[in-house]
Amino acid sequence: MRTSVRRILQMREITILGVIIVLCIVLSLTTKNFLSISNISNTLLGLSGIAIVSIGMTMVIVTGGIDVSVGSALGIASVVAGKLLLMHASAPVIVAGALLTGLAVGLLNGVIIAYGNIPPIIVTLGTMNVIRALLFGVLGGRWVSGVPKTITSIGLGRFLELPIPIWITIVLIAIFTYMLGTRPLGRAVYAMGNNMDAARVSGVNINTVNLFVYALTGVLAGLSGLIYVARTGIVQTNTGMGLELEVIAAVVLGGTSIMGGKGTLIGSFLGAALLGIIQNGMVLLNIPALTEGLVTGLLIIVSVLIDIMRARGYRGSAARTMGTLGEGKQ
Repeated sequence: MRTSVRRILQMREITILGVIIVLCIVLSLTTKNFLSISNISNTLLGLSGIAIVSIGMTMVIVTGGIDVSVGSALGIASVVAGKLLLMHASAPVIVAGALLTGLAVGLLNGVIIAYGNIPPIIVTLGTMNVIRALLFGVLGGRWVSGVPKTITSIGLGRFLELPIPIWITIVLIAIFTYMLGTRPLGRAVYAMGNNMDAARVSGVNINTVNLFVYALTGVLAGLSGLIYVARTGIVQTNTGMGLELEVIAAVVLGGTSIMGGKGTLIGSFLGAALLGIIQNGMVLLNIPALTEGLVTGLLIIVSVLIDIMRARGYRGSAARTMGTLGEGKQ
């Protein structure tokens, strides 16, 4: 019983949940509007985009990869959605356009990584810059504005007093948590991250897994771009810029190992929630916006250091156990 309690307390998700609770208590005591319905709603809306993309990013990092192109994928998907809205396209066409645009970016990344045998950071860094250049070329520094409210309900609608994007996030987390825990493809994602060579020998199709995780991440970035347009009604040339840092921070904060093989979608959601609360608290406390990047960067560094220290501690414990077993045999 005592061992089970200790294991629960050592779970990253429990730690983050505790930090979130403490932070909420502190902000509720130090600010006037933190617990207001409008502020809570805005915070949930703000973190939903990060949380949605973090579902795919979690799987990418679990496989041992990384995708820094998600911000650009969101940006170009939002441009496509905005242009289709201005053309008075139907809602299904707009949704399909945004999702297919994100899928195209994700598949491009996945194909190059899988069949070109190029490190993911190189591929996605290149994709990020190419797409961002295309965005500036297409928009010419101008905004897409005057977007009709055809799909406003996706971004601003409510169900049972919660914003629709949060419900979308919850449904997606439930679906893909089930997939990761029970389906062969989900188990292959973890197997690939733990030991790629062993996974290949055991029959895991590494190329298929790569294509799936990067394509899914692209689709989710496209969905987040669609929600962004539905919320704001505008698209800027810098839309989505910096999203990759926030998503990676949420995933790493949530306990996903940057070295691969370990991570949960619930943990990533809690990481996104922690980031959202910190950002909201900084606004309410009138802390300069430039400090936000500093805080996010420090959180990433601390989380990675904790992850490395835990990994070293695990290897040291395993080595000591093997040594004890060896002595017992003698």
